[in-house]
Amino acid sequence: MPSAAEFAWLIPVLPLIGAVAIGLGLITFNQAINDLRKPVAITLLSCVGASAILSYAVLAEQINGGPVVEHLFIWASAGNFNLPMGYVIDPLGAVMLSLVTTVALLVMIYSHGYMAHDKGYVRFFTYLALFSSSMLGLIVSPNLLEVYVFWELVGMCSYLLVGFWYDRDGAAHAAQKAFVVNRVGDFGLLLGILGLFWATKSFDFQGIADGLENAIALGAVPHWAALALCLLVFMGPMAKSAQFPLHVWLPDAMEGPTPISALIHAATMVAAGVFLVARLDPLYSQFPSVGLAIATIGTITCFLGASIALTQMDLKKGLAYSTVSQLGYMMLAMGCGAPVAGMFHLVTHAFFKAMLFLGSGSVIHAMEEVVGHEPILAQDMRLMGGLRKKMPLTSSTFLIGCIAISGIPPLAGFWSKDEILGQAFNSFPFLWAIGFLTAGMTAFYMFRLYFLTFEGDFRGDNKALQTELLSLSGQTIEEEETEEEGSNQSEHSGVIHESPWPMTLPLAVLAVPSILIGFLGMPWSNKFGTLLDANEALDMASNFQLGEFLLLAGASVLISSIGISIAFLAYYRKQINLTKLFVQRFSNVNAFLQNKWYLDDINHRIFVRGSRKLAKEVLEVDAKVVDGVVNLTGLLTLGSGEGLKYLETGRAQFYALIVFGGVIALVLLFGVLGG
Repeated sequence: MPSAAEFAWLIPVLPLIGAVAIGLGLITFNQAINDLRKPVAITLLSCVGASAILSYAVLAEQINGGPVVEHLFIWASAGNFNLPMGYVIDPLGAVMLSLVTTVALLVMIYSHGYMAHDKGYVRFFTYLALFSSSMLGLIVSPNLLEVYVFWELVGMCSYLLVGFWYDRDGAAHAAQKAFVVNRVGDFGLLLGILGLFWATKSFDFQGIADGLENAIALGAVPHWAALALCLLVFMGPMAKSAQFPLHVWLPDAMEGPTPISALIHAATMVAAGVFLVARLDPLYSQFPSVGLAIATIGTITCFLGASIALTQMDLKKGLAYSTVSQLGYMMLAMGCGAPVAGMFHLVTHAFFKAMLFLGSGSVIHAMEEVVGHEPILAQDMRLMGGLRKKMPLTSSTFLIGCIAISGIPPLAGFWSKDEILGQAFNSFPFLWAIGFLTAGMTAFYMFRLYFLTFEGDFRGDNKALQTELLSLSGQTIEEEETEEEGSNQSEHSGVIHESPWPMTLPLAVLAVPSILIGFLGMPWSNKFGTLLDANEALDMASNFQLGEFLLLAGASVLISSIGISIAFLAYYRKQINLTKLFVQRFSNVNAFLQNKWYLDDINHRIFVRGSRKLAKEVLEVDAKVVDGVVNLTGLLTLGSGEGLKYLETGRAQFYALIVFGGVIALVLLFGVLGG
């Protein structure tokens, strides 16, 4: 009986077939396909669901000790050069396949409720299926070149989904920003891939690692060149996984629909960079300096995201900067030579952060009933409050997510984050200290989000506050008549209520792994580590010391508890006035954080204005030099033609006279030269 891994090629193909079929239908029979909302949703859900079932079967085989399965075929051949393509199934890939299909399936169910009234419902589901196919193809890719193909497809889908509401300026600009920033990283990735092929004559992950090691030993490749190639390849994960300084696209990408934030920017696409670094661990483990660079970048990203999240009032952007921070933790683990710890945090974070984003979507969906569909109002926590009693399931799952990400035992985030901090403590104590401080900041800003959103009194019906917030953003409440209600947009009679079951069911499902999955990664019995790397898990278990674990874990829980306590006293009990204690005393620091470390301003001045200035100068050169040369050539041609037309009379006597004059001129010239 053939194994499930033999049919693993269907995992990315099934969603692709569904997306292509519906996409072609939209192109040819747009109105008819748009009217078939439920059949389209059922079709694409079935495709992704079938991929999920196959993924679970593949994972079960790997858990039971199944072999690594690789199927390749020659895609291109020239002389001695052969380019294989195909798919590979191993424990790392099996875990990622199950994770991506699970989250994608739940997000699609959620989207049925969230996007129910959107005119682009069918297009949205098509994009989701296409993205799922691209991400799944990336996971099963057996070499770097095939990874790059799917890497770009994932980026294209991200552009389409972030800019889904393309008629909104914010969404259009965010999509462009994401596209440009990711192209910077992808250009470095492409250069690195080509350079590694030049050095090793291989695109295979293990082949590259072995080939580069041999090339350095033989002196064929200088050590500095190998380091440069490794860092160039890392530029791709830097952009895709939002690492400093290429993180700036991720918060702006929240302009897309909330389900996209949960799928792409919490659980899947941003995890692709971490996944690729884990795939390349045999290469990166040869260069400790590269590991230190990755760990340092991850730590900076970790602290940066948490510090900016402290001041965010937009619910989704607060979660976005939280994602940036957690991705930094994952890269810190990769740089410490602990890919299993990084991947474990990737898995746990995917579940509780997807739940948090979907929970924020549930809140925003409810807020739109009161304040309208203006994102500035519907997503601002200053207009929320008191939603726990009106949205009990959403608030309960959101609280579970906050506890998990804060690293409070026994929820999932405690085990994965503590494992990373433990590895950092043993490898780079200074970086551990920054990660430790960030853990306290994470607990504070997450419970700040929770208390502002779900506790206290509801503030959404405060028209004066709505007007003030709009004025701060440079907008005003527009008085326009709506066709359905015959009233202006500033008046909303809706009542806050719990979201429909397609939106709450995924929240309930995601809450289960957010609570329980961490037990698979206990350091003294790391079943997750045993699956991915039995040697690393065995080494971890053999070196486990209860005293050290209790000390580090206790310190981590303590600083998280302090962060939660400060948030509780400031935003629930209101016994601490952080405005007086911090904002007024340290206004420059607060402005620095509110302006996102001024990185967007720096990028705007250097790159946006710089590129515009360069474009103007090139235009000047084009207008004055290039056009000048062309125009001068035309004028010379025109002038010579005008002069020559007087010599072209058509009279033989005139031509004979010209010939005679030419002969006389030549005789005189030779006579002068001869004399």
